[in-house]
Amino acid sequence: MIVKSLDPRINRAALDDERTDGVQTPMDQFETYEVFQQIKRGTHHTHVGTVHAPNEELALIFAKEQFCRRGTSVNIWIVRTDNIYTTPYEDADMFETSTYKDYREPDAYKVMDRIQAFKERTKA
Repeated sequence: MIVKSLDPRINRAALDDERTDGVQTPMDQFETYEVFQQIKRGTHHTHVGTVHAPNEELALIFAKEQFCRRGTSVNIWIVRTDNIYTTPYEDADMFETSTYKDYREPDAYKVMDRIQAFKERTKA
């Protein structure tokens, strides 16, 4: 059956709907790699972007060409995107801080009882 479209270019091509040339197979696309760049020795690496490559060696070359060609850089890291683990947004409560901070105040330490007990033991 011929595909009917509002686009005249599609109708001229006479494409049928049983063709499989537009169907993507697994591993049809390259893997993605996250790129981290270090601008100056001793500083932190910062995320600068993503590259698509078939393997780690080419990902390193693509990252160098894409992100380090014009600017100064002393080191880059590439990490397969699948290897990065992130926390789900539902677990945001793990980043909340405790409101209990009595340990910062001297009143929170009940040592006078211990001091008095020590003094009474040493008197005898």
